[in-house]
Amino acid sequence: MKIEDVVCSFCGCLCDDLVVEVEGTRVISVENGCTLASEKFLGDHRLKTPIRRDGNSWTKISYDEAIAETAEILLDADRPLLYGWSGTFGEAQSVGVHLAEILGAVIDNTSTVCHGPSILAIQEVGHPGCTLGQVKNRADVVVYWGANPVDAHPRHMSRYTTYCDGFFRKDAFKDRKVIVVDVRDTESSILADEFVKVNPGGDYAVLSALRAIVRGKRGIIPPEVEGVSREQLFRVADICMSAKFGAVFFGVGLTMAPGKNKNIRNAIEFTEELSRHTKFTISPMRGHWNVYGSNEVFTWISGYPYAVDFARGIAFYNPGETTSVDILKRGECDACLVVASDPGAHFPKECAEHLARIPTVQIDPHVNVTTHLSRIQIPVAVAGIDAEGTAYRMDGVPIRTRKLFQGQYPDDFEVLEKIYAIVKEAKG
Repeated sequence: MKIEDVVCSFCGCLCDDLVVEVEGTRVISVENGCTLASEKFLGDHRLKTPIRRDGNSWTKISYDEAIAETAEILLDADRPLLYGWSGTFGEAQSVGVHLAEILGAVIDNTSTVCHGPSILAIQEVGHPGCTLGQVKNRADVVVYWGANPVDAHPRHMSRYTTYCDGFFRKDAFKDRKVIVVDVRDTESSILADEFVKVNPGGDYAVLSALRAIVRGKRGIIPPEVEGVSREQLFRVADICMSAKFGAVFFGVGLTMAPGKNKNIRNAIEFTEELSRHTKFTISPMRGHWNVYGSNEVFTWISGYPYAVDFARGIAFYNPGETTSVDILKRGECDACLVVASDPGAHFPKECAEHLARIPTVQIDPHVNVTTHLSRIQIPVAVAGIDAEGTAYRMDGVPIRTRKLFQGQYPDDFEVLEKIYAIVKEAKG
């Protein structure tokens, strides 16, 4: 059976035009998807049953045992951490926030190691953004700053920018100018009309220089700014100011560079300066398929987008103190529930070591690096394949992922709801 208009639950693009062929409980072909999508839909490397660490080996256990033991671990903890959430759907994320509240736990999502600085900057100066559809239909200048969409978001250029015609852009491939700013040559920089190579850590200075040029202060620009010549800075500023509609997309190359949220604030203010001359927008290139959704759900319920601490009985938010990396590095938490993410592969060494020392439970379909740090792993259905739920695209547009077949695994929502029920009953 072929199913059309399938949503890909891999990256923040949430491409919704896939054609997937299903045979029983297996996906056998994928059309329109990128290589990352094909690997997600066709990959067959799931953990078959829940497992518990038994010395240096693993023992298969039932779902009821795994859920009961997870609830017991969380109830016994004085300072539990609930981390991840960007690889699951909104309904499960909602249960996670309520679970954190009743436990007095810290709940954090993967924004803490990707676009957390973007959120901090947006809280300071706002977000002049737009939907990806607006970029596709209107933009004649696109800037990728600290992002490499060819590798990280393979269909972003073909669906929304470089290679796609829009309602007002009938010959976009010829008319649209693409500028890539990065510290090294990338697959994306090869495709750019203008590649701006910045010294590592020099983004803030280059953004400041561009802002000065846009404000008419060309005379104060030195011959070179962080590896970028004055002539190229003038050229880039002129391209942007002459645009009818421009869009800046920035990635973790900017958010995680020295300066972090101040880089993003500068980029947003650069966008605002350009909007004095023309129409310009700016948006983060969100990585995980529903990391934006985790920020949305956390904010609806707690008032804060990530790093939410319920230890005081009310929501408290202070990035740098209540963020998961800082909590783990200080050795503060005494139990951890990891949902739909792989901190073992991305967190600093000290954090991974602490996860291995404390009882860590992972809810995830696949064996990954965090599996080797965990006491229990509970496999679940994959959203967009054998589970369904709400996700948010990188531009904030909600999209419903579909269930292609009825599989044998419970989904994240079912597992978390059972854990929550046990914890709620124990708490009275």
